[in-house]
Amino acid sequence: MSVDDTLVMILAGGEGKRLYPLTRDRAKPAVPFGGRYRIIDFVINNFINSGFYKLKILTQYKSDSLNKHITRTWPLTPILNQYVELIPAQMRIDGHWYKGTADAVFQNIHHILAEDSNYIAVFGGDHIYKMNVAQMLDFHKKREADLTISAIPIPIEQAGEYGIMEVDDNWHLTNFIEKPKTTPKHIPGDPTKCLASMGNYFFNRNKLIEELRVDADNQTSSHDFGKNVIPKMLKQGDKIYVYDFTQNTFPGMEESERGYWRDVGTMDAYWQANMDLLAYDPEFNLYTKQWPVRTYNYNFPPAKFIWEEIERRGMATNSLVSEGCIISGGTLSRCILSPKVRINSFSSVVDSIIMEDVNIGRHSHIKKAIIDKNVDIPPYTKIGFDRAEDEARGFYVSEGGVTVVPKGAKL
Repeated sequence: MSVDDTLVMILAGGEGKRLYPLTRDRAKPAVPFGGRYRIIDFVINNFINSGFYKLKILTQYKSDSLNKHITRTWPLTPILNQYVELIPAQMRIDGHWYKGTADAVFQNIHHILAEDSNYIAVFGGDHIYKMNVAQMLDFHKKREADLTISAIPIPIEQAGEYGIMEVDDNWHLTNFIEKPKTTPKHIPGDPTKCLASMGNYFFNRNKLIEELRVDADNQTSSHDFGKNVIPKMLKQGDKIYVYDFTQNTFPGMEESERGYWRDVGTMDAYWQANMDLLAYDPEFNLYTKQWPVRTYNYNFPPAKFIWEEIERRGMATNSLVSEGCIISGGTLSRCILSPKVRINSFSSVVDSIIMEDVNIGRHSHIKKAIIDKNVDIPPYTKIGFDRAEDEARGFYVSEGGVTVVPKGAKL
């Protein structure tokens, strides 16, 4: 089913400073995830699987790899008015790059005016989740809302880390607080939870156009939806509703997947979300046939595991191994490998994410690390065992102890 009355705008220009050095050469939505995907693939899959086929991707920061990925992966059918279009920042309004999330959409308001769509979806491009977006649009229409915001219930003691929304018993928004310093109002029926904004919005087209123009003329505004547009709409009494993401279902969903949403904005959160994929009964399942997770199809041969000797056995346990990989006498445990990785004899890799075209030399030992693309690990190298030593070699080590070797590093 096609949802022809909606234009989708995905914000994919984020710099992702907290994911540096993975974002040194790429935008945050272009960071690899789960071996063969990019972060942005998940929100695009959500819309395509939900029947939305008019998607515009707003890019800005170091977008080259993101542009290539979108162009090669998502060729829809323009003759049926289906598209995934890249919209680069063009300084169309006042000669500035995007100043905030609302300004990013305002600088592309001509796309909204050119489309005959009653509803505009404005979603972020840098979170990991599955969502039947059509259910959120149905919620928005039934309540005749001006704006609907998706939210996820979180433990109330974590409220200070998020933008928190307070609602009445009908889930009508009554208050919006950015990272509150005091305990916010709990959700209806559960005193242990409050509502964190997921940064995903459905607007009525005319209301969005009106609010963007007013915000653009306000010289004191940060031109951000969360900081400026939503509080203003709330103050003036517009109809704003909150959609409870835990009520969302999709075909083939297991109960363990209900409400799974991850903001992978920090290195530790990114590492953990990848590790979540390795569980026997994962909260985020890549293998659901009824809700496929698509990405670029690499033309590489199958993964290969070779040697069968006592200390020289190519094997992997509790791991995801992509196509084109060769496990040549080394061992993997709880790892995620992107395409074209080679693990050489007598080496071991544990609790790690290894990206494309990485070669790990013989007798090397890697633990709780992220190795970015195009890195050649020399024989007898140890990574992830001594924080001070890793930092002395110029590697980033997260608060949670994840060592990151940057793209193309020379060891």
